[in-house]
Amino acid sequence: MIDWFTWILCLVSAAAGVFCLIAGAAGRKPGDVTVGAVALVELLLVVQLVIALIAPATGNAPVGDALEFWMYWVVAVIIPPAAVFWGLVERTRWSTVILGIAALTVGVMVFRMHQIWIGASPFIGAPA
Repeated sequence: MIDWFTWILCLVSAAAGVFCLIAGAAGRKPGDVTVGAVALVELLLVVQLVIALIAPATGNAPVGDALEFWMYWVVAVIIPPAAVFWGLVERTRWSTVILGIAALTVGVMVFRMHQIWIGASPFIGAPA
């Protein structure tokens, strides 16, 4: 994984999540902007997949457990489409909140995937 792209993905996920939570709190139903924000997160996850597939060939191999990394990635890539589907089926303000929670969840999962990739411990201060 590339550090700067990982941080961009985390920031975009956080921004999309906070935006959707605010929109949901304001009573807005899912629309083009909120669904588009979560779709952008999904697009960046697909780019992250390409990076994760190419990175080992360029000498940037994962240090941590590869199976754990890929399981995080599989779940992370399922969350945004599931949230968008929910938002399109049940068009209420709570669906917009779900979009926000989904985006924030993906951001946290990408951060954890980065920790796995570099071999860092999930516990701050604990030896890896």
